[in-house]
Amino acid sequence: MRTMRAAEAAENGRSTGRRAARARVRIRALAALVACAALLTGCPGAGDGDGGGDGEQEGRSPFTGESVADASAPVLAVKIDNVAAARPQTGLERADIVYVEQVESGLTRLLAVYSSDLPPTVGPVRSARESDIELLRQFGEPALAYSGAQSKLVPLLEASPLHLMPPGEAPGAYSRSADRAAPHNMYLDPRAALREAPDGVSGASDIGFRFGAAPRGGRADTEESVRFPGVRYDFIWSAEYDRWLVSIDGREATTADGDRLGAPTVVLQRVEIRDSRFRDRGGSVSPYSETVGSGEATVLRGGRAYEARWSRPSAESGTEFTTPGGDPLNFAEGRVWVVLAPR
Repeated sequence: MRTMRAAEAAENGRSTGRRAARARVRIRALAALVACAALLTGCPGAGDGDGGGDGEQEGRSPFTGESVADASAPVLAVKIDNVAAARPQTGLERADIVYVEQVESGLTRLLAVYSSDLPPTVGPVRSARESDIELLRQFGEPALAYSGAQSKLVPLLEASPLHLMPPGEAPGAYSRSADRAAPHNMYLDPRAALREAPDGVSGASDIGFRFGAAPRGGRADTEESVRFPGVRYDFIWSAEYDRWLVSIDGREATTADGDRLGAPTVVLQRVEIRDSRFRDRGGSVSPYSETVGSGEATVLRGGRAYEARWSRPSAESGTEFTTPGGDPLNFAEGRVWVVLAPR
């Protein structure tokens, strides 16, 4: 155990002085952003919703549209394992947003975003990928918890504005479970991770989501499937639970307590998935999901499917979803799953 933790710390750790210096830079940047917001409209990262409601309604989470105690609580993203040996996951049901991303061998991992509701434990935690950097830029400078990263990717992660929280940076936030074999047994205490994070972690803010009444039209739909090369996701509408229930490879996806995983809104965002310049330990090329640009999407809510367009002009801007006619497409209030599906 000590050898493992030492290796993780060596792989992921950065010096305290360097982290402090980066924190000071981020504080100055945050001050500049606040000043910009006070003087101008349209500062970087601001959403412009038109007709779909404000993405930052007072007292409501910009990620779920629900009333919360602190609508601008710090943002923590956690990279979560999703192979069969890692299921059922812990704490996934309390994430505000869950992103499904393709990784090596056509499999997927999950990137869970927390702000309004922190569970006591999240996991199993796995390693980061290059796509995470671009995807998370729309959240400002969130904290990112992950188990490690290949050595060639580490410089890119360190150069990003993300607050990196691998085990070497927050050793008190991680633990190993004796109930599972490594590497599917690393778990995170989210509150401990945020306590150990440097100052300047971004709070929840508008990322382009809009919540409100369902748009007109759409088609009646109670089941939708997404296929990756190595895994299939099924989303089945349940009027009883008032949400889309998740199944993976034909098996019901559940929480560690046995409850069904699901969300009132599921977004099938079709993106370009290309090869990156990185490979895993087995030599397989790591895919890169491009989340800047535009494309087609399908939004599932209330037992209906709505064809949509998504647009994200830059890494710093949020992702807007609109009807084919260009009107904002409202999500149902509640947690959101976003599947970065192959085009």
